[in-house]
Parts: sequence; structure tokens; C-alpha cells
Amino acid sequence: MFDTLFTYPNVLARHEAGPAAEERNRYLVHRASEGIARTTLLRIAAELSVVARWIDLAHGKPVTLQDIDAAARRWADHQQRRCRADSGRWSRQLFIGVATAWLRFLGQLADLPNDEPDAFADNIKDFSAYLLDERGLSLTTVHNRLWHIKHFFQTVCRSCGSIAQIAIGDIDAFLSLKGKEGWCRVSIATSAKAIRSFFRHAEMRGWCHRGIAAAIDAPRLFKHEGLPSGPAWNDVQRLIASVGGTDPHDVRDRAILMLLAVYGLRSGEVRKLRIDDLDWTNEVITIERPKQRRIQYYPFVTSVGDAVLQYLQHGRPHCARRELFVTIRAPIRPLSAGAMYHVVSSRLEPLGIQVPHHGPHCLRHACASHLVSAGLSLKEVGDHLGHRSAYATRIYAKVDLAGLREVADFDLRGLT
Repeated sequence: MFDTLFTYPNVLARHEAGPAAEERNRYLVHRASEGIARTTLLRIAAELSVVARWIDLAHGKPVTLQDIDAAARRWADHQQRRCRADSGRWSRQLFIGVATAWLRFLGQLADLPNDEPDAFADNIKDFSAYLLDERGLSLTTVHNRLWHIKHFFQTVCRSCGSIAQIAIGDIDAFLSLKGKEGWCRVSIATSAKAIRSFFRHAEMRGWCHRGIAAAIDAPRLFKHEGLPSGPAWNDVQRLIASVGGTDPHDVRDRAILMLLAVYGLRSGEVRKLRIDDLDWTNEVITIERPKQRRIQYYPFVTSVGDAVLQYLQHGRPHCARRELFVTIRAPIRPLSAGAMYHVVSSRLEPLGIQVPHHGPHCLRHACASHLVSAGLSLKEVGDHLGHRSAYATRIYAKVDLAGLREVADFDLRGLT
């Protein structure tokens, strides 16, 4: 890798003769495979040469974060004494960042001290296996429930040495605390539901006294108290039209927005799309429905197909990743849930589109509401959204205000 990056013989010889040359070269090859730009690789290579001189790897022992920090401070002081930097702050930060990533790659970074280990980790692991294997819940649902369980235990485990010592008062105090910290009723109810499901499992396993799960109380949520909060369809069209540039971010975001709005896909379904899911010969796109554990096929709408093709040809960086949507800048990796939220929210706000929620799911609501107003039946809308039954789609009947007004204006006096 050195001979690819460096053309001057003296510079090349210096890097090849420096300490830990083989380890540095191996790491640079790894970063290059991630699609990192050449200029970034040059900066990493230069800093690796410094790190290898100031941290001794010859003994083969794991290097701690304290060792890295101490070496970074010595290097920063050295730079200041030689008047190469006005402040040692940036030299130290770059040193720590590159050294930590390199040593982790080599397997020589000491494990981080865990001052607060996960409370009841074995119990949580057993509960997770139960949700996945016996209940058949999706990974996303299990992840969300475990987050609430761990958050609860991190709060109460300081005073409780075992699950059997946890009383209903501890749970009530936890939920009350979340309310005082600003959690809304829905969030508190979701947390209570997760905790209740765990204690049902705990009672079944004999970890705690019976009756705790049934005693957990949560804020009352009224059925369908809120309508789906998606933007109007003309605002959706404005949103998509606003993303028409040739910048790689614009090209990628336009394809994502069209998939969310036209097909009503969930954020996770778009993130999990792979290049192999696009059948250009038959003009079909394959969607994996994790909540239903099944596959659904959609015909490629021309405008959506054009947007995705434009992204593949002019927006997607060259990399070995098979996921369709990846980051534009290195290191190249699939988009996270937070990145998907940013794609939508950052495009909605400049247009002044007022919706309670600015995430990807608002476009799914907009799609469903648009289909209902266009005259499609709830069964057809549910099939398009991937609902298992019309029961999940019935809330969108409340959105068809024009149809409801027709019913309200209908004169029944001739039938009485």
C-alpha cells in the first residue's frame, strides 16, 4: 500500500523502514477497501508513522486508553516545543483517534473498563431468546424492548441486588421519574409494556414474586386518539421536487424519499434493501417485511426506477457493499436509522412543511392517506403497506374526511 500512496523514493523508504511497517500497511489496505479517499489515506498513513514511533508495540501487550492518551500528550508537547502547532489540542485528538482505531484493528487495544456492567445480563439474555425464539418477534421489536429493560435496571440495580428484591414501588417510582424528566405518555406506556413483559417472563422462570407484572400501571392511551400525522400529498410532491440536484447526497436522498412516499415503506425496509433486490429485467423490487416475516414484490414505478438508477450510476460510491443505500463519504457503510431520519427531516424543515413528526414514517402515513383519498379500499391500502390484516389499516378511514362528510350529509329521512 505504501508504494501506491507515496511516489517520492525518500518518503516511501521512510514509511517502509519505520516501526510496525507491516501492521501499518495492513491497516491502510483495510481502510482503502472501505472506499476511503486517497487524501484521507495519506493523512492516516502520516499519523500512523507518528503513532508507531511514540507507542511501542514490540512487547505485544494490549495498549490501554491511558497509554494512548499519555503518548498523545507527549507528542502534542513535542509539536509545540518545535513550534509546529500553536495548540496541542488538534495534534492530540488526531493522534488518539488514529491510534485507537489502528490498535483496535490489530486486536491490541485493551478492553475498556466496565465500571457499570449490565445488571442481570444473563436474565436479559434469556428474555431476549424467549422473545425471538418463542414469541417470534422481530429484531427491531426485541431491541426496543431490551432498551427499556436495560434502562430500567440501570436505574434500580443500585439498590436491588437481585430481581426478587424489585418491588412494584420501584417500578412505579421509575415510571414517575421518567414523566418528570419529560417523557410523554406514549413513551412511558411503551416502557411500562416492556417492563411488564419482562416480569411476566420473570414470574414464569421463578425469578421474582408472582403478581408484579399484573400490578404495573401505565398512563392510559385512548384507542386511535391521534390520526396518522403525515404531510399532505401536495407537500410530498413539493418535497420530492425540491431534491433535484446532481450532488450525490441529493441523488441518493431523492431515491430514498420516493421509495418512502410511493411505496409507503418503513425506514428499516429501505435501509435493508440490497442491490440484489432490484430486478431490472422484470422491473420488480423485492421488499423484506420483517414484521410479517415474508417477502413482498412491487412493480417498479417508472419515476422511482429512474431515481434509483440515477443514484446507482451517479450517486452511489464504488464499494463492495451490497446494501443499496450507503454513506457518501468514507468509511462507506449502510445508512443508520438516524441517517434515514436526517434525510427526511432535513428536507422537510426548509420547505416549512408542518407535521408533528419529521421522520421517514410520516411519508408512510402520507402514502396511506393519499391512497384512501384516491378511492382505494382499506384492503387495497393494507396490501400496499404490507399489513397482515385490515385491522391495522382501519385507522386511515378516519383520514378520509371527504368521505366522512358525504356520510354526514347523507339524508336518511326517506328511509325512516
